[in-house]
Amino acid sequence: MASLRDLGLSEYEARAYRALLDDSPSTAKDLSKSSDVPMGRVYDVLKDLEQRGLARSQAASRPKKYVAVEPEAALDRLLEAKRDELAEQESQYEAAVDELEGDLEAGVPTEEGFWTAVVGPEESADLLLERLDTATEHVVTVAGGPTPQFDVGEYGDEVTAALQRALDRGAEVDVLLGPELIETLPNTVLKRYEKELADHPAFEVRTTEQVSGSFHLIDGVEACIEIPNPLTPRDPFAMLDLKDRAFTSDVRETFDPRWADAEPLTTD
Repeated sequence: MASLRDLGLSEYEARAYRALLDDSPSTAKDLSKSSDVPMGRVYDVLKDLEQRGLARSQAASRPKKYVAVEPEAALDRLLEAKRDELAEQESQYEAAVDELEGDLEAGVPTEEGFWTAVVGPEESADLLLERLDTATEHVVTVAGGPTPQFDVGEYGDEVTAALQRALDRGAEVDVLLGPELIETLPNTVLKRYEKELADHPAFEVRTTEQVSGSFHLIDGVEACIEIPNPLTPRDPFAMLDLKDRAFTSDVRETFDPRWADAEPLTTD
């Protein structure tokens, strides 16, 4: 059950405000009795309620009397105060992340031959997005058949955003698509890529029949290989991430001539 404490009031403040709602105007002494707030604390509690905009005092009266602000207005003020507090916390967390990103830069070379794999659509998406966000030099994306990375929806949008972030970091991005994938894509998807990425001088999309499967090469040292679900090929079943410069170089040697022979993608 919700309580005033959920909105930031202390136990004494919540008791005092409820008591004022039942009995206003009230003196501090009377409020102490009706709310069970100790007399030694009641003045501080009333001061806090006034500062929060939950109570008003009549200073001209002797002894001083207090009334409660209407619940609707009081709750709106508490909610707004909470929003401001959360916004401030968000800003502090963002500042901490910005500072830590520099402090936590990897200081050791990539371990050759290291690989990891995840199973499941969400896990595959998370791994791919995580690795794309490390790219600083060059991303090669190859999709030969239907794949969710170029599909409509949240996953496709997130991959687009990750490629955009790579471009913003100064990386080049080359995307090679197979005709089977092109045929299955709604024109709206191609328009989205054209609108958001195609005008960037370091971004290019081409198409060729000499491509199958889906994978990503990152900075010449890492390969993310997508394993589709055999029952629903548009869904990723697993993602294999391999950090091996020699393997990635071999894949790149196979990619380069196909890229050279490929045609620029148009959405007309």
